[in-house]
Amino acid sequence: RVRFRCFCSFLIWLSSALIGLYSTAAKQWGTGEDCHGDDDAPAESDTSHDVTNVRLLETRASKLEDRVRELTERYKKALADSDNVRRRTQKFVQDAKLFGIQSFCRDLVEVADLLEQTTGDLQEDEGQRLGQVQDRLHGVFTKHGLEKMSPVGAKYDPYQHQIVCHTPAGAGEPGTVAVVKQNGYKLHGRTIRHALVGIAVMTQARD
Repeated sequence: RVRFRCFCSFLIWLSSALIGLYSTAAKQWGTGEDCHGDDDAPAESDTSHDVTNVRLLETRASKLEDRVRELTERYKKALADSDNVRRRTQKFVQDAKLFGIQSFCRDLVEVADLLEQTTGDLQEDEGQRLGQVQDRLHGVFTKHGLEKMSPVGAKYDPYQHQIVCHTPAGAGEPGTVAVVKQNGYKLHGRTIRHALVGIAVMTQARD
């Protein structure tokens, strides 16, 4: 990228120098200045030849200017493309760092499910000890950006919830999550497991 910039800068400088050289030569021919100094004025045929040379130099200078503009636009486009590639690469590397453990987390939350189910079936003392393990596990989850959803009472979101049943709305608002059958989890804000939920629906009153 640095070499490309240096090359374009050199090319632009060279084109500008050539344009200046052609312009100076054109002025000299146009005003009759040449290396003969105080010699007699050139003949009519020489004047016609000089005019032709001036026009040729002007044409070349115009083409060089067009070429400089073209190279400048190409340089700007290449620089913009390079910046876009750099930003996409940085985003890819960042996502790889954040979500590289995504598959591992999916397996780990199943262990958390088993611990939660087992805790309720144990006696009080054993349940407390297992509860401490469960709290420690959730602390590790939080440290690495893994978060358990708490969707009860929230509006149904297809990106976070999967409907497995419907329940009467009762005191809840229709269309909201009334019950959670299986916890859902997010990793750094990205859903890695949908919560299995029951949605509250309005029931029709019977006569």
